[in-house]
Formats: sequence, C-alpha cells, structure tokens
Amino acid sequence: MKVVKTCKSLVENKREYVLSKQLLRSGTATGALIREAEHGESKKDFIHKLAIGLKEANETEYWLELLHQSEYITDREFKELSGSAGELNILLISIIKSTKRNLENKNKTN
Repeated sequence: MKVVKTCKSLVENKREYVLSKQLLRSGTATGALIREAEHGESKKDFIHKLAIGLKEANETEYWLELLHQSEYITDREFKELSGSAGELNILLISIIKSTKRNLENKNKTN
C-alpha cells in the first residue's frame, strides 16, 4: 500500500509519471505474484511464482533508488520504502530456499 500511495503522491504533487509508473507496476506485481504463489498448482509452481515476485521486488528497489537519486522522494521515504522492499527480498529468498530444500528432501525419500 505504501508504494501505491507514494506513486499517487509523485503524480499529484511532483508531476512525475514515468518512474512512478514503473514503481507502481513492479511494486504491485510483487504482491500479486505472492498471492498467486499461495495457490500454486505444485511446489515447483509455488517456487516459480515466488522467484518472479523476487525479481519484481528487486526491480522495485531499483526504481526507488532512481527516484531517490533524482530527488523525487526524500531520504526518509527512500529508507522506509527500500527497507520494506529489502526485508521482502530477504523473506522471499528464505522461503524459496527452504521450499526447494524441502522439495529435494521429499524427492530423495521417494
């Protein structure tokens, strides 16, 4: 939700349309992919969707960096948003690794 509000503010208050659109796209895609993964058809599908979500979260960090470096967002906004994106990246990496490990262990016992 923070990403949506930030993009809305960028458009309304700073008339910034290009970078904010990219941020909105990648930031919302991350959440959508995580939701999709929750109902994956298989463990492999779950991992695949989370991996794509991880790529989108990483891209979101990139757009935040550009917005910060071009002074469209403040230091405080950048730290808050990039901190959340970074935490999400760490969480997704952990879930992907543990799911892969569990899947490999299951395949070894079968």
